[in-house]
Amino acid sequence: MPVRARAIGVVSVCIATLLPFGGHAEGIDTEHIFAFMIGTDVGNVGEREFQSQTTGRFSRAGGNYRAIGQEFELEFVPLPNFRVELGGTFATHGIFGVPGFANRNQFEGQGISLDLRYRFMDREKNPFGMTLAVEGHADRVDETTAARVRQYGTEFTLAFDRELIPNLGIAAVNLIYQPEWTRMLATGQAERESTVGAALAVMAQIRPGFFLGGEARYFRKYEGIGLDDFAGQALFVGPTAFLKLTDRSRLTANWSFQAWGRSAGSTAALDLANFERHQARLVLGVNF
Repeated sequence: MPVRARAIGVVSVCIATLLPFGGHAEGIDTEHIFAFMIGTDVGNVGEREFQSQTTGRFSRAGGNYRAIGQEFELEFVPLPNFRVELGGTFATHGIFGVPGFANRNQFEGQGISLDLRYRFMDREKNPFGMTLAVEGHADRVDETTAARVRQYGTEFTLAFDRELIPNLGIAAVNLIYQPEWTRMLATGQAERESTVGAALAVMAQIRPGFFLGGEARYFRKYEGIGLDDFAGQALFVGPTAFLKLTDRSRLTANWSFQAWGRSAGSTAALDLANFERHQARLVLGVNF
């Protein structure tokens, strides 16, 4: 009960942040201002974008651990409130002396992804915005262990956002569910796991086109896609910056660290068995 109560409390605080206490939101486009999270804006019909997204994950329990994923994406908005994104990812791993992981130093093509987003509520016409994102991926290399696999997963994200101060400050909430199926090619062993999470971000516009803020993300990992056996939990916090480079280009950056965590059966203050100690992301986008 205490764990469930804490989880419900986190979600309640996140949603409470978006409750109305002023005018409707307008002026800020949240499609790309967050790094690990998403906003509810999806772009205008006919927009096309190329995006480079670099994600680094560093430090596990013991040894040296480095995993860097480089994803290239094409985004299209074919219909009002609906966005399509196609992506391909390459991965670099440097793993040495990490308990439970084979030593690896490799660069591989990791996999492909398809991200569909539909905005159900426009915050200019409602108390807050709401968008559902469904991202499916198929991978040949496991992003954590770098092992050869056949892996399929889906990430469901329900995003909310609201402009707190018109054209100055905005808050966003993401609710996340990630089921994943994996078959290890070396052994034939099959695994199923799932992750649920809640995330909160607040960003302020320091000057036109330049935002500073932060993201806090809480995750719980389970064995089985139905949240069967609890494996661990972690809270990541860190600063986010967004800069509009030109009328057609932008840059978003975030660095987060695991502020608290705990794996099943452990009393340690961090969960470095299921999650990394540090995560970072750099996103460069160009309209064409």
